[in-house]
Amino acid sequence: MGRMVQSHPTDALFGAAAAIAELRAQVRRLAAFDAPGKAVPAVLLLGETGTGKGLLARIIYQSGPRAGGPFVDVNCAAIPEALLEAELFGFEAGAFTDARRAKPGLFEAASGGTLFLDEIDSLTAPIQSKVLKAIEEKTVRRLGAVEARGVDVKLVAASQHDLKVLADSGRFRPDLYHRLAVVILRLPPLRERKDDAVVLAHHFLAAHAAAHGIGAKRLEVDAEAWIRAYG
Repeated sequence: MGRMVQSHPTDALFGAAAAIAELRAQVRRLAAFDAPGKAVPAVLLLGETGTGKGLLARIIYQSGPRAGGPFVDVNCAAIPEALLEAELFGFEAGAFTDARRAKPGLFEAASGGTLFLDEIDSLTAPIQSKVLKAIEEKTVRRLGAVEARGVDVKLVAASQHDLKVLADSGRFRPDLYHRLAVVILRLPPLRERKDDAVVLAHHFLAAHAAAHGIGAKRLEVDAEAWIRAYG
């Protein structure tokens, strides 16, 4: 099997399973609602680690009219709690000891494009409140600022946990959950679509062969059977 020719960003979401075909169709339908300057629905991506939430977020961005704007990718669990608020919302000069000059936050940096908040369940309650306010009012206020600034952001959030369960148990703000869950896309693990594992194996084999300038390679029948049986 040769390399797959992509004519649309959703073609990068490989797989023949019905769930993957439906994801591609959903992303294409959603693109019509993402025009800059208009109210755009937030999207919540749910799936286990390794199911491709980051890839899907970028495909959503590339598929719509915001593709010409910025794509800002934030792993909320990777930024220390003490720095995360300043990173997301920015700060004015003098807001704290080391703030020698003003700096826009990532909401501002993503204005006109897409902000992807991965592992959003790791946000503390105070930052969840500020994210909710930013979504509802389409504004952010930098640390140390008096005035709020308008932001036009398509928000895509992701979690490997069921946010509704976390919200119902008090571990995540229910009102923020409902703002994020306007559209929910679930990514199934490969063990639920084993034939797609072979599709992906062929794709990566062809891609790596091309990247290293070697001839096309193919999987033997026994190798395909082993991949389908794994897990």
